[in-house]
Amino acid sequence: MQMSKMATTAEDRKLLHRRTKSTSSVEDKEKLRKQKEAEKDRREFYEKPIHFPSESLFSTGSGYNNYRGVLNLCIVLLVLTTSRVALENLIKYGILIDPVSWVTIFVADPYNWPCVILIACSNIFILASFQLEILLLKGWLSEIVGRWMHVINCVAILVFPASVVLTVEPGPAGASYALFVYTCVFLKTVSYIATNHWLRYQYKSSGQRKAGRRKPTKSVGDAGDANGAEQNLANGKLETQLVTYPDNLTLQDLYSFMLFPTLCYELNFPRTPRIRKRFLLKRLAEMFMLLQLMLGLIQQWIAPLLHNAIKPFVDMDLPMMVERIMKLAIPNHFIWLIFFYWFFHSNLNVLAEITQFADRTFYRDWWNSESVPYFWSNWNIPVYRWCKRHLYQPLMRRGYSKLLGQICVFATSAFFHEYLVSVPLRMFRWWAFMGMLMQVPFAVFVSKFLTGPYGNMAVWVSLIVGQPFAILMYLHDYYVINHLQPPVGQNITNAGL
Repeated sequence: MQMSKMATTAEDRKLLHRRTKSTSSVEDKEKLRKQKEAEKDRREFYEKPIHFPSESLFSTGSGYNNYRGVLNLCIVLLVLTTSRVALENLIKYGILIDPVSWVTIFVADPYNWPCVILIACSNIFILASFQLEILLLKGWLSEIVGRWMHVINCVAILVFPASVVLTVEPGPAGASYALFVYTCVFLKTVSYIATNHWLRYQYKSSGQRKAGRRKPTKSVGDAGDANGAEQNLANGKLETQLVTYPDNLTLQDLYSFMLFPTLCYELNFPRTPRIRKRFLLKRLAEMFMLLQLMLGLIQQWIAPLLHNAIKPFVDMDLPMMVERIMKLAIPNHFIWLIFFYWFFHSNLNVLAEITQFADRTFYRDWWNSESVPYFWSNWNIPVYRWCKRHLYQPLMRRGYSKLLGQICVFATSAFFHEYLVSVPLRMFRWWAFMGMLMQVPFAVFVSKFLTGPYGNMAVWVSLIVGQPFAILMYLHDYYVINHLQPPVGQNITNAGL
């Protein structure tokens, strides 16, 4: 028994020794393997090449285009620079913002009220165009006589308000708004007359009722709302009742068109099924807040700069003139951008929502413009559509060149720019007119010598520098003619601007 126990113990010891030796052997082999791999890695590390043919990131051949960090840096620098200028303005002039003054100037000054009456008188010309269309449909007027009467009516739409403004001499702000309303009435009336002329020709030549039909249209939802396209489809409704000529010749149809945020007349406009109250309230809040912001910036920032810019322009001090233009460029452009959003997005969407007008394409991506024609065809879609439909395309159908068509479009735009500026100020200097006409050679220059991002930068420079130059030239002429010298800090509204 004892001998058997001793034999078992000896075997266990022998087995334990064998296992220990086996484990040590495995560890030694693993250690040796790791040493060989480390030696191989060190040898490959120094032998592996780290230099390859490549271009620097800023070189055009590198293909690198991710400059998001640089854009963020530019935004930070812009914010810091603007904050510094704003702080300097507050320290130098104090707080000049007075929201009440914008209300009191219209309430207290009786010479601004003729503008309200003037706007109401626009209904005379609207009703005249409607009555002429009825007479032409019934055959009580010949086409030639009716055409000349339409021409007289359209010319009167522009001449009548200008004569009243130049005679009564209301404030420039109220006069500008009245002339803007009459300009819209003129453009809408021209479209109304031209479209009905074509429909009347089709109606009489075919001897039957014939409508200018359109495909069924879905209403447009708010792209910023939740659910996106799904909500657009949920709010959509197919147009089932299509108006045909001459059933459209009603006062309701005409005044609906006059209220729609478009300048081109159609028999059947795309409509939304309902008014979205939340969307409407958001746009109304934007209208109010952005209007107050613009007025405050004009009082606090623009007015002192305009006052300080008078003397250099009167003395024709060229270096100081350039300095004043550059100083006015940033705040003027900032306010212009706010105005663009306020008018083309907030105002027109409010009007479209109230009238249930479904086409909300009031602007496109003009900020990406790499050419001048692209900018002018995308930043103001209602005007662009009117010019293309009633001016450019008719010229093309008559065989005129594209260049002549572009010149006519820019000349028409230049006329209305000058009309809306010179008449309210009661002086004619043609700065706005010449500025618009200069867009034609500038567009040719950009298309030939500047492409891609350089063309985009050229468009931005023309917007940033061109506008303050025109503003200061009109300011100089206005003050020289009227001998106005308001004290520093006086509100721009009280200074007659």
